[in-house]
Amino acid sequence: MRIRVVSSREEIFTLNPNERIVHLAFRPSNKDIFGLVETCPKIEVIQLPKSYRRTVSKSIEMFLQMQRVQLLEGDVWGHRKDINEYYSISSSVIEKIKEMKNEGKPTEEIEKRISRESKLNPEMIGYILNKEIPA
Repeated sequence: MRIRVVSSREEIFTLNPNERIVHLAFRPSNKDIFGLVETCPKIEVIQLPKSYRRTVSKSIEMFLQMQRVQLLEGDVWGHRKDINEYYSISSSVIEKIKEMKNEGKPTEEIEKRISRESKLNPEMIGYILNKEIPA
């Protein structure tokens, strides 16, 4: 699973229209979010760092809900954009999530444990649980 890391406004309009998960490494304006949804019609998740997530307006949150786009809080730890424009969630992490789900572990426990082990945000783990591993 790959997360496209976007570090500037100008980059939004150069994205592949098939991107599904995007991490914005800058504080987006309403115009940036509209541009992103327009450029990537298949987008499912927009991830923002905690400090930027708090500044997103209610109108944008409602717009994203209507577009069925999840707005998640989180970081891409240790990622170097100059080396790769994508942050990859390793298949071993996804396998571990599947394994715990198959064991019947509660969602909160899976999110807490995998978050601690992989430095992924619990919200992103919840998304993976629902997306990659249908109930």
